[in-house]
Amino acid sequence: MIRVLLADDQAMVRAGFRLILAAEPDITVVGEAADGIEAVSAARRLRPDVTLMDIRMPGLDGIAATRRLLAEGPVVTRIVILTTFDVDSHVYDALRAGASAFLLKTAPPEDLVQAIRVVAGGAGLLDPAVTRRVIEEFARSPAPGPVPPAVAALTERELEVLHQVARGHSNAEIAATLVVSEATVKTHVARTLAKLGLRDRVQVVVYAYEHGLVHPGAG
Repeated sequence: MIRVLLADDQAMVRAGFRLILAAEPDITVVGEAADGIEAVSAARRLRPDVTLMDIRMPGLDGIAATRRLLAEGPVVTRIVILTTFDVDSHVYDALRAGASAFLLKTAPPEDLVQAIRVVAGGAGLLDPAVTRRVIEEFARSPAPGPVPPAVAALTERELEVLHQVARGHSNAEIAATLVVSEATVKTHVARTLAKLGLRDRVQVVVYAYEHGLVHPGAG
């Protein structure tokens, strides 16, 4: 059973999410929070698998709450950012804070459910449109920092997979491009994450663009 915490300052939004998730046999809502401070406290107390975190909340916004929770070790909860605001800086700030997924509240319910399952399973999820915004954000950013020494430990194939992940491609798409099985791609992704000390493929996107391993507009 996937345990979920709802953090949103609007009671009707929380009620809507609860209704959607109540229909799923493998998901249960274990608590609610109306602001960022409550969200941090509830997450520490309840240890949910996934927290659905709104960005704009009183007291402490969702990005600051995410940063506070994920600065702790071991990780208290994995976080899916949900917002009505389709703003580039929010996407970038949420991912930098350590969120595992970013979805607009206008996304269909099945996307929300999928995000929860993917994140609870230890992976990250970015909608292709969100990935494009991250890439656009880096296109406007200053020059990337130096390539970390850890990158040298990647094999040629792992580096290829990293490039594909950073461009928002799914495992199936990567498998087709590299003419390998999806299981092989999953193995390469797992090894890449371990070597670079990253948590999920969302962090790969940020890492790759921050360090100039891929470039906006590249094929």
